[in-house]
Amino acid sequence: MKNERGFTLVEVLLAAFLITIGLVGLLSVVPVGTFATTDGYRLSTATFLANQKLEEARNMPWRSAPANDCLGFSAASTSAPTVPAGGSCTLGSTTVAANGALSWFADQNNTITGFPGYNRTVRITNCGAGAGCGGVVDATLRNVVVTVTYRAGSAIAVSSTDKAVVVSMIVSQR
Repeated sequence: MKNERGFTLVEVLLAAFLITIGLVGLLSVVPVGTFATTDGYRLSTATFLANQKLEEARNMPWRSAPANDCLGFSAASTSAPTVPAGGSCTLGSTTVAANGALSWFADQNNTITGFPGYNRTVRITNCGAGAGCGGVVDATLRNVVVTVTYRAGSAIAVSSTDKAVVVSMIVSQR
């Protein structure tokens, strides 16, 4: 007979132990990967919601002749945009008088249809007043800033901290 030696019990146990250690190590990565995927999804969704509102603002009528200001601007950094004094907004069948709230830019706290847990605010700065926008003082420009906040996740559960996505753009009067 030839030397047909198999594995000893010690060799089999050692191999099983090493394979078990490797599999346990791989299993510990699964929650981290799941968290990263979920967090990326939430961040992408928040960015989408912010860009969606920026596009809406970009397409709002804001003309000087004939006057029609549906973009408006925020009286303070904590307030949603309104129609400027002395102006008005006509958008389709909706007319908003001077100092009236522009409902399409109202703060949305857990009220974004199809996106529970996301909050969105729009703040518009009049670049023709005060320090302007980044040092540029021009009455035909407005800075639109959209902030979307959402509850961040952790590898175990939903965190108690919020994350925010902030996007902005300068809009010119047409």
